Amino acid sequence: MLLLRRRLLPLLHADSPFPARIYHRASHLSTSTSTSVPAAPFSLEDYLVAACGLAPAQARTAAQKAINEISKANKKAFEEIPNCRLNSASNPDAVLALLSGVGLSRADIAAIVVADPLLLRSSPKNIGPRLLALRDRLGLSAPQITRFLLVGSSSFRSCDVIPRAEFFITFFGSFEQLLVAMKKSNRILALDLERVVKPNITLLRQCGASVRQIAQRNSRELGFSPECLKELVLRAEELGVPRSSRMFWQAVTVVSQNSEEKVAARLLFLKSTLGCHESEVVTAVSKMPTIVGLSEECLHHKIQFLINEVGLEPQYVMRRPALLAYSLEKRLVPRHCVMKVLLAKGLLDSNRSFYSLVQYGEEIFKLRYIDNHKDSVPGLADTYATACGGVVPSAV
Repeated sequence: MLLLRRRLLPLLHADSPFPARIYHRASHLSTSTSTSVPAAPFSLEDYLVAACGLAPAQARTAAQKAINEISKANKKAFEEIPNCRLNSASNPDAVLALLSGVGLSRADIAAIVVADPLLLRSSPKNIGPRLLALRDRLGLSAPQITRFLLVGSSSFRSCDVIPRAEFFITFFGSFEQLLVAMKKSNRILALDLERVVKPNITLLRQCGASVRQIAQRNSRELGFSPECLKELVLRAEELGVPRSSRMFWQAVTVVSQNSEEKVAARLLFLKSTLGCHESEVVTAVSKMPTIVGLSEECLHHKIQFLINEVGLEPQYVMRRPALLAYSLEKRLVPRHCVMKVLLAKGLLDSNRSFYSLVQYGEEIFKLRYIDNHKDSVPGLADTYATACGGVVPSAV
C-alpha cells in the first residue's frame, strides 16, 4: 500500500492546480496527530516553475529531460534512484544560489537549467569552486559564464574543466574560439590533456592544420586516441589526399566515419558505375573526399540523373566530383529545371554549363537566373520552388 501511494502521489501532484510552492511549505509542516496529511513529494516540474521562473510547458519538458537522462544513466526509474539530489529542493536551491553568486541573472539561470536541468543535481561542493574559478581564475564575465554553461554544462558538472578550459583559451587565443570548439564537440573539456589532447595537437599541426582550423573543424579529432588519429591520417593519405591539400581534413573526417571496407566498396562502385580508370577515381576523391561517405543508392541516383537527364559524360562528372556532393533533390534537379526553361526560351547561352549553375550559392542563383527573368518568365520562381519541394513541374 505504501508503495502504491508513493507511485500515485507524484501523478496526482503533477496535475494539481495549487501554486507551485505549496509543496515546500507542506514538506516542513509537522504535527503529532496520527491523522496528519502526508507531505507532498518533491516535484521537479513545480520547482522549475517556482524557483527558476520557467513556463509550465518549459518546466515539463526540462523535468522529463532530467528524468530520462537519469533513468538512462542508471537503468532505473527516476523515483527509485536513491540520493539523486533531486528528491528535495535543498540541492537545487544550493546550485541556484551558487549560480546567482557569480553574477548570473535569473533569466540566464533559467536558460542554463532549460539546456541542462541535471545541473541542479550537481554536488554544490564540486561546482561551487568551479564557478568561482570561471570568474576569478579564467576572468570570465557573467555573460561569458552563461554562454560557457549553455554549451558545456554537462562536462562542467561531471569533472573539473577549469585546467582544460584554461589551456584551450590560451591555445586557441580567445574564449570565443574555445566556444567554437565546444560547439563542435562538447567532450573537448573532458579530454585528458597530457595523454590525448597535446599529442593530437602536435600531430594535427604536423599535418598542416592551423590553430584556427583545429578550433573550428578538428575539435572532434582531438578526442581520438593518438594511435587512432595516426591511423586515420594514414588512411586519408591512402585515399590520394596529401596533407598539403585543403581537402585533407575532410578526408580524415570521412575515413573516421567509414570503415576501410566501406571506403573500398565506394571506390569500386564509382569505378564500375562510371566506367572510369582507378586513377580517375583517386583524382576525383582527392578533390572531393566526402563522396566516399555517400551511400551507393545516393550515388547511383545522382549519376543516373547527371548522365541520363542532364546529358553529361561520365568522365566529365569524374573531373567535377563536386556534382556528386550536391543534393539531388534540393540543388541538381531544381536548377536543371530552370536551365531547361531558360534554354527553351532563348534566355540562356547554350554554352553555359550545368556545372556553372550548380556552383552558385542560393542567393546569387536566384538573383541571376530567377529574379532577372521574372518579367520574361512569370512562372519561373514558382517552378523553381515547386522543384525544390520535390515535385518536377511538367511545364512553365
